[in-house]
Amino acid sequence: MTTQDMTLDEVRCALAPLLPRHAAFDGWKPEAVAMAAAEKGVDADIAGLAFADGPMDMIDAWFASIDARMMEALPSSSLAAMSIRARITALVETRLALLAPDREALRRAVAIMAMPRNSPRAAKLGWRAADMMWRAAGDEAADLSHYSKRMTLAGVYAATLLVFLDDESDGHAESRAFLARRIEDVMRFERTKARFKGVGGGERLSLSRFIGRLRYPAI
Repeated sequence: MTTQDMTLDEVRCALAPLLPRHAAFDGWKPEAVAMAAAEKGVDADIAGLAFADGPMDMIDAWFASIDARMMEALPSSSLAAMSIRARITALVETRLALLAPDREALRRAVAIMAMPRNSPRAAKLGWRAADMMWRAAGDEAADLSHYSKRMTLAGVYAATLLVFLDDESDGHAESRAFLARRIEDVMRFERTKARFKGVGGGERLSLSRFIGRLRYPAI
């Protein structure tokens, strides 16, 4: 298929991974789209149509590409032997690793998403990331916990990203430690509650409400 035959969705997918390297210097602006299009040999006008809604369209496409790469990096076969807790941790850490080369673009993207007019769409992107991670982890909940898990994981992921933006430690150890503490806080709370109720507190019991309190982390 030539670039002239690509649909707008295909153009977005093709250009999305290239956008952050240009956005880091020029911002999430049409110039970044034009330069990414030139790299791929895509007509600049067609590329502009693919991102007609501006910066949030560009950020949305980039994050979608991160979703796809995360799933490729951690297929179900790699996660199968892990506990749910370990799966979620691995998925978040993989996302951070994929974002690491483009932290300046991410910093600019976070600033754009923080604008009041963009908050509804930013919330949808956070939900989508959390949903992808829970599905990859094998979550099949269909009750209220389906929603609570995603809402709270989205909150923890967002908090971890803020730490990650300024993390200069080797291998982003500070960000990974921050995430681990948030998860351990929840697990400790659930184990204590289980003992109080006189129920054996194993990891399976604790994780039935995993992240149920992660939206209220103690730093």
